[in-house]
Amino acid sequence: MTTAIAIEDVRREVQILRALTGHKNLAQFYDAYEDDENVYVVMEGGKYSEDDAKTVMVQILSVVAYCHLQGVVHRDLKPENFLFITEEENSPLKAIDFGLSDYVKPDERLNDIVGSAYYVAPEVLHRQYGTEADMWSIGVIAYILLCGSRPFWARTESGIFRAVLKADPIFDDAPWTSLSPEAIDFVKRLLNKDYRKRLTAAQALSHPWLANHHGVKIPLDMIVYKLVKAYICSSSLRKSALGAVIRNSTDAVKDSRVLDYVSMVGSIQYRKLDFEEFCAAAISVHQLEGMDCWEQHARLAYEF
Repeated sequence: MTTAIAIEDVRREVQILRALTGHKNLAQFYDAYEDDENVYVVMEGGKYSEDDAKTVMVQILSVVAYCHLQGVVHRDLKPENFLFITEEENSPLKAIDFGLSDYVKPDERLNDIVGSAYYVAPEVLHRQYGTEADMWSIGVIAYILLCGSRPFWARTESGIFRAVLKADPIFDDAPWTSLSPEAIDFVKRLLNKDYRKRLTAAQALSHPWLANHHGVKIPLDMIVYKLVKAYICSSSLRKSALGAVIRNSTDAVKDSRVLDYVSMVGSIQYRKLDFEEFCAAAISVHQLEGMDCWEQHARLAYEF
C-alpha cells in the first residue's frame, strides 16, 4: 500500500511540474520516464559545490558571531531565516526573524524550548542552553548545504526530538565520501551533542575549512574572556595542568590569534599573565576533548 501511494505521489508531482514549467524561478522540467523498477525525472541540471556552501557559511557565521558578541542568541536559525539581498548569483545574505531571540550572559542558561524542530539543539530540549544552541543549528544548516538532506529526521516532532537526542548524523554515504575531510570535521564539531565541545562562531570561522576562504574576517570571541576569568580563579594544580597541555600542543594552537584577545581581558584587574599563561588560560579543555588529537596532547602533558 505504501509503495502504491508513493508511486501516485511521484506521478502527481510530475503532472504538476509539467503544468507549471516555463517560469523563470522554477527548475525546468523536461520529461519523466519509468520502467519496472524506477521512475526517472529529467530536470534542469546544476551543482551546488562545497565552495558555494563555504560562501554561505562564512556569512551566516559572521552575523551570528556578531550577535553572540552582543549577548544575543537567535534561537531559530534555519535556511528560511537567511535571505538573499538580490537575485544575483553572488548576492549577500541577510539574517531575519529575531522574534524568538533573547539576551543571554556568558554564564547564563535559558530554559524555554523554542525554535524549529529540525534545527533545535539537544540542550534546548533539556532546557539548559546558551549561545551554543545557535551553533548546533548552524551545523544542521551546513549538513544540509553539503549533502542535501537533514541530519535528523522523523515523521513527527517528537520523533525528530528523539533523533536529535539519541541519533548520530550519517557521514559514510554519498556525497560525504567525495567531500573534503575538513568539511566533514567542520560539521562534526558543530553537531557535537556536548555543547561544551562545540565550536563557537569565531572558532568556526577559524576552522581550516573556512579560514582561507575569501572574505573571512574572524571576530573576537567572548569565550576567551570567560576562560581567562575561570583560569585566574582556578587552583594551582589546574593552572599547571593547562600549562603542560599548552607547552605540548602545536604552535598553531599556541599562537592562533592570541594577541587579538589580549584587549578583551583588560577589565580583569590586578593579575598579570605572561604569554604562555594566557595561552593556557584561553584553552577550552572540553573543546580539546572533542578533537582527535586530544589523547595524545593529554598523554604528553602528563609525561611532562
